[in-house]
Amino acid sequence: MTTPSLPLDDISIVEISAFIAAPLGGMTLAQLGADVIRIDPIGGNIDIARWPLAPDGSSLYWAGLNKAKRSITLALSTEAGQEIARALIVQSGNLLTNLPASGWMSHAELSKHRADLIMMRLIGNTDGSAAIDYTVNCASGFPLATGPDAAPVNHVLPAWDIAAGLYLSTGFLAAERTRSHTGQGQEIVLSLADVMLANVSNLGYVADVMINGTVRQPMGNDLYGAFGRDFATADNRRIMLAAISNRQWRAIGKATGLSERLAMIGPMMEVDLDDEGGRFEARHAICAVLEPWFARHTLAEITTAFARSGILWGPYQDFGQLVHDDPRCSPANPMFGEVDQPGVGKLLVNAVPLAFTATPRRKPSRAPRLGEHTEEVLTGLLGMSSLQYAKLVDDGVAA
Repeated sequence: MTTPSLPLDDISIVEISAFIAAPLGGMTLAQLGADVIRIDPIGGNIDIARWPLAPDGSSLYWAGLNKAKRSITLALSTEAGQEIARALIVQSGNLLTNLPASGWMSHAELSKHRADLIMMRLIGNTDGSAAIDYTVNCASGFPLATGPDAAPVNHVLPAWDIAAGLYLSTGFLAAERTRSHTGQGQEIVLSLADVMLANVSNLGYVADVMINGTVRQPMGNDLYGAFGRDFATADNRRIMLAAISNRQWRAIGKATGLSERLAMIGPMMEVDLDDEGGRFEARHAICAVLEPWFARHTLAEITTAFARSGILWGPYQDFGQLVHDDPRCSPANPMFGEVDQPGVGKLLVNAVPLAFTATPRRKPSRAPRLGEHTEEVLTGLLGMSSLQYAKLVDDGVAA
């Protein structure tokens, strides 16, 4: 029996990018089987040394966002470097970038050499002006609705970059499907600001302002519109507890032995505790009943009490506790595997989170060294001889 191929193993993509969104989009496609060739300037792009760093100075950040790709370096400021990059783009028929796409790298110029070119391009604001995750997030409303008071809270998770990276991979696949049916290429432009705006709208916050005149206010760790909050345990840990269904709500009372006391809250406050909104209105009273129970029990005891109960809960943990204590972040999870990352050492790295039944998941792959595949790609894909490649290195065009 023939082993099923990876979903995208017949696709080649050139990526010219930096930072999070575009590299994440390219890596997602690479982990699905595409041959993604990242082109960087000699010495690396502006994200080559971004924190966190390994002891030898290698960027763990860069390695994390470039797994399963091939890396080449070219002097993109020279005509010779641009000509080689253009040849690779034309051969693959696909370009992913978040860098300024003008001159030789514009869709108009590249499509002269390949009419069915797909160019997936990320920009900052819709008008073309620059933006990063933090500068669109500050306008989203979320920092002012996060935390215990009116002071803005910038979340450390680059949510819009992550969402944009996944939109980029989805957008490319949609364009590739269109080309397979029509033979037509196209340029697809995605604005980071539009990613933020679309999802603020998707989650109902635009409609809430327009219909109800309501601006969501910060409320600490309470779950908006339902019951959920953090609780301290007897051993100085914290857990998150939530109930978004009646079954989950009743399970909390049963596991803690507090069903009768919790049931008294509804008549006392004249709210329906079988309704999410009612539980939200009564959240302070509910927490007052639950807090002493959690304060008397350790995390281990809570884990035992909640096992197979159907309760929605989880412990808060820092990155160290996640790596050392959580079996989901270990080789026990088939998404993970150990690889030797050049310059870093043995690392636990992830494959794509998607698990297909018809095709295998690509095994976890390391990131390339910067420029590791330059000779392989130029001689293998473009047919250069070893002498031609050596001359490019001598001339400072390739490294």
